[in-house]
Amino acid sequence: MPGTKASGRPGGNPDLKKYCFTTDRNEPLRERLQIRVSASMKKELEARDNWQEFVRIAIAQKLQSSSDKN
Repeated sequence: MPGTKASGRPGGNPDLKKYCFTTDRNEPLRERLQIRVSASMKKELEARDNWQEFVRIAIAQKLQSSSDKN
């Protein structure tokens, strides 16, 4: 039960704001995107450091180049 001795944290976390996630991005990353890739492509991506950011940058570059052509 929350707020009881049985909960392990009587009174909750008074410094909750201190531990919240923050970002320095212009726009927060709130949306999810699912794509299908081959097993070898996934393995190669996941071998990279910070592969999620690599994919975001690649998509942004492709979107930018396709909008420049139009």
